[in-house]
Amino acid sequence: MVSAIISIVITFLIAFLPNPATAEERGVKAMVKDIHWLGHDTFKVVGEKVIYTDPFKIKKKDTADIILVTHEHFDHCSPEDIKKIQGPNSVIVATADCAKKLSGKIKIIKPGGKINVEGIEIEAVPAYNTNKPFHPKANGWVGYIFTVKGHRIYVAGDTDYIPEMKDLKVDIALLPVSGTYVMTAEEAVKTALDIKPKIAIPMHYGSIVGSEDDARRFAEGLKGKIEVVILPEE
Repeated sequence: MVSAIISIVITFLIAFLPNPATAEERGVKAMVKDIHWLGHDTFKVVGEKVIYTDPFKIKKKDTADIILVTHEHFDHCSPEDIKKIQGPNSVIVATADCAKKLSGKIKIIKPGGKINVEGIEIEAVPAYNTNKPFHPKANGWVGYIFTVKGHRIYVAGDTDYIPEMKDLKVDIALLPVSGTYVMTAEEAVKTALDIKPKIAIPMHYGSIVGSEDDARRFAEGLKGKIEVVILPEE
């Protein structure tokens, strides 16, 4: 009799109480609504603070709380675009070579570095090429993992599929897919399968190199494995 009652209670709990994993997934999906793709590797993420990544070809003036710059190439470290979103209190997080081109409140970081800016936890992770010369590992360029509303968001920067990615723990991954200067869509699929984010978002296409076809191939490669959201360019 007792065991029967216990069985009924367990069945009720499974059927009617919220599933923590499902609730977490709902939270991540809600976070995606606050991630705006402005083209190339430029994202505006709205949470406790307004965060921009690699501002390039900015169409509207705005004020960012935090600006993350991955490396010094013109389509990632663009002083004129950064000025369009830079207010007196904006904090720029960048590598040392980028900092030389910029002014204002700047925090210099390198791979492996961790800082807290305005309450936002930010980690710099390696980003480099393995089979092309454009982004040497020796340059110390980075991607970032930053936490917004309790969710860890990874913007990979300009990188190939590299061994360090296997150790990353993130909820949302923003990954380059265009090839030529970065990993291809197929390599980005391998990256996502290593990282296992709840949601993956393709980037680095439609501007310098790459097209929507790269994003679609990326999504197709992860179908049934990891949810992919292809954001419209704003």
